[in-house]
Amino acid sequence: MKELPQVYQKYELLFTPHLIAGLRDLRGDEWRELIDHLASLPEDDPDALAFSMMMIRLNSCLTCEMDSYRAQRGCALCARQSVISFKGTDKQLIRRYEKSRKEIERYLKARQESRRELVGQECGTT
Repeated sequence: MKELPQVYQKYELLFTPHLIAGLRDLRGDEWRELIDHLASLPEDDPDALAFSMMMIRLNSCLTCEMDSYRAQRGCALCARQSVISFKGTDKQLIRRYEKSRKEIERYLKARQESRRELVGQECGTT
């Protein structure tokens, strides 16, 4: 990021797991329990990554640009606003997380199977 002007180096454009804990008190008890669980996990845990993927979709992070108002406010505030303004129930929001979690699980399973195939080919067993 050294090639960016200093003013832009502080901006995040995608929701990352280190921001999860800041969303704890924005919804009901079930939401708080989920956040407490996820905030205790390492950032590379599949559950934390699934939550990040859900938040990236909810926040529309992929359309965020460095000079946009959203980016200038920062990811943490944008994420808080997205969770607060979500029109559905906590259960619906948690279902979005669970859907992302299943996607991550499928991806990891497919990747593991692909690695097994490669190992098998290298060993001459396939």
